[in-house]
Amino acid sequence: MEAHVAQNAVAVGLAAGGAALALAARRSLLWREGLREVARRRPLALAVIAFFVAMALLASISWRDAAAAPGTLAVPRSALDRLFPADFQERSYSAPLAAVEFYGGAPLRHPGRHLLGTDILGRDVLQLALGGARVALLVGGLTSLIAIPLALLVGVPAGYFGGRLDDAVFFAISTLASMPSILLLIALVTAIGRGTVQVCVALAVTSWVHFARLARGETLKLRELDYVQAARALGASEARIVLRHIVPNLGHLVAITFVLTFSQLVLSEALLSWLGIGIDGSWGQMIDQARDELSRDPVIAWNLAAASTALFALILAVNRVGDAVRDVLDPRTLRERS
Repeated sequence: MEAHVAQNAVAVGLAAGGAALALAARRSLLWREGLREVARRRPLALAVIAFFVAMALLASISWRDAAAAPGTLAVPRSALDRLFPADFQERSYSAPLAAVEFYGGAPLRHPGRHLLGTDILGRDVLQLALGGARVALLVGGLTSLIAIPLALLVGVPAGYFGGRLDDAVFFAISTLASMPSILLLIALVTAIGRGTVQVCVALAVTSWVHFARLARGETLKLRELDYVQAARALGASEARIVLRHIVPNLGHLVAITFVLTFSQLVLSEALLSWLGIGIDGSWGQMIDQARDELSRDPVIAWNLAAASTALFALILAVNRVGDAVRDVLDPRTLRERS
């Protein structure tokens, strides 16, 4: 399977999974009211996130043009790239809305149309910044889909069954938590490679420990509640109790953890890009490539400003939504407010 076909399949699968979760949430009165309250509290933040999600989907769906020169294979172009001219790349730097190149003053192919200028390779900075949303959301979404189920798989049985299983899990969690996460992350990426999936797996391995500890502690509390004791007295199997009574009551923790760890995952990828082992096309890579531009005279700052602003806007929006989700879904916060 070609790379762009696999990428299209992953994008469609993630979009379908998100739509399925949204439909499932609409069927539950609790989740429907909670999401409505989050939308009421943070409409601007949700609009920013929706914009970046739309850009990420456009950057993830690509196809080849039917008309290609004889004997050549057309390069797949994403739907986002098709919003810009095919020959939109210049020869080198140009300032925002400039008509000539930054160095030399040669006329541009598209004078005045590069809203945020171009980088050292002549690529449009706005196009790169919008395309970076795909990497950010893929890192946050795919990593969470790996880390959260792993944390539940480890933390819930340890908290419910206890005994030696709990001792072994707690020892493993404590051991991993004692390691510097950034050093472990660098070691994993160096060992398994720099691909998108490899980086997401490395981030998942280093980010599941906290939620596993949280899920274990919450399960220790839930297994002693009356409805669990009643289900056990009525002869329900342990697996049925865990799946029907324990895991569903961890749903608010899953939602809160997903939102609040998203920012950490995106920033971790940006740090990896700063160290030269990140993902191609990310905002972190743009920032890494732009750091040398600050030492030029005159300073070239638009590449760094565009990537930093996009990263800041997404992280701020996600954190604002995360605060609202925590306030709406966390019972302890509701009791404090009442």
